[in-house]
Amino acid sequence: MSTAKDTLKDAQRRIGTFAKASPDLFAGFARISKVATTAGAFSPAQRELIAVAIAVSKGCEDCIVYHVDAAIRHGATEAELVEALEVAVEMGGGPAVMYGAKALEILRALQ
Repeated sequence: MSTAKDTLKDAQRRIGTFAKASPDLFAGFARISKVATTAGAFSPAQRELIAVAIAVSKGCEDCIVYHVDAAIRHGATEAELVEALEVAVEMGGGPAVMYGAKALEILRALQ
């Protein structure tokens, strides 16, 4: 059974492989990511929590682990994650409950 850290490393490895195969695409995606995570009205942690909520509602496990890790690095707390997950569940229904539980488990495993 892989850990959250293993899942994160695997996702990062796959992204790196794809980035090498399509550098022009990832140069553009990197610019988008920089804008999306730069502080403005929302802090970088809040922006990452929004990304987690979207990942939960979309059911993307690799996205969840990637953005939970980033949220932690930007100082997000478990209480803040739970609030973001509450919104994700409102928007995503039952499947978001299941992925929200995974996101909380990932946060606890990565801390």
